[in-house]
Amino acid sequence: MSKPQEVIHSRIWEEVPEADNPFAAAACYCSGYDVYGDVLGQASWIEYLYLLFKGERPSPGQARLLEILAIALTNPGPREASVHAAMCGGVGGATHAACLMAALAVGAGQLGGAHEVARALCIWQACGQDLPAWREYLQHPPVEERADIWLPMEHPPGFDPHGASCAAPVRRTLAALADCGVVGALGWLHEHRAALEATAGCPLAMSGVAAAAMIDLALDSDQAEMLYLWLRLPGAAVHALEQKGYGWRRFPFFADGLELVDDPGTPS
Repeated sequence: MSKPQEVIHSRIWEEVPEADNPFAAAACYCSGYDVYGDVLGQASWIEYLYLLFKGERPSPGQARLLEILAIALTNPGPREASVHAAMCGGVGGATHAACLMAALAVGAGQLGGAHEVARALCIWQACGQDLPAWREYLQHPPVEERADIWLPMEHPPGFDPHGASCAAPVRRTLAALADCGVVGALGWLHEHRAALEATAGCPLAMSGVAAAAMIDLALDSDQAEMLYLWLRLPGAAVHALEQKGYGWRRFPFFADGLELVDDPGTPS
C-alpha cells in the first residue's frame, strides 16, 4: 500500500512548480490571483495586503481606509511601550530580530496593544451600532466564565484609562477614516464618540479607532489582532536602528544609572 502524499492545505496560496525544480515555483496564486503575472505592477501594496487577509479585492473605499489606518499605526512613537521596547533592544546591542520580537511581545497586550483591539472588536460584534447596548456593555462588562491566559480587562477596551481628553492624533485619524466613504462603524463612532467617552469615563484610544476600522474592513478578531501587531512594526524598527546609532550614553533611561569603573573605551 503506497504512503499517501503529504500536502499543505491552504485556501490562500497555491504554487505551480518549475518543470526542472519541484522546490521552485513557476507561478504563485493568492486566492486565485496570479501574483507575479497579474497582481505585480497592477495592484497596490495595500490592495494585495487586503487580498492576503480576506481572499478578495478591497473596494476603493476599503483600500483607502486600510491605507490611512496603516499610516496612522505605522509609528506609534517612542512614548509607546512596544516602540520603547525595541529602542531598548537597539541601544543595548540586541539583534534586529530581537528588537522586533521585543516590540511584538510588549505590543501584544491589553493596554493599547493588539489584544485590546481584539477585545474592542468583540464589543462591536456584540453591540453593533446600538448606543444603549454599548452603554450597558461599558457599564456592566460581561464576566468570562472560562479560564484564559489573559487577565480580566481593567479598563473599557478601546479607551485610554490614563487620558484626560481624546488625543489629537486619535481624533484626526477617526475623522479621516470616517471620510473614506465606507458606511459603517467608523462613521457611527465618529458621531457618538463623546457619548461613549462619557459612559466609559475615559477618552477613546487609537486601539478603539483601529477596532472600528477592522470592523469596516470585515476582519474578525484574530485577523484584527494580527494585522494591528504587524502594522506597528515599522516604527519600532526605525527607532531601534536610530537608538543603536546613538548608543547607550545618549539613551536617558540608561545613562544616569550606569557607571563603568573600568571603561575599555577610555583612553589611557
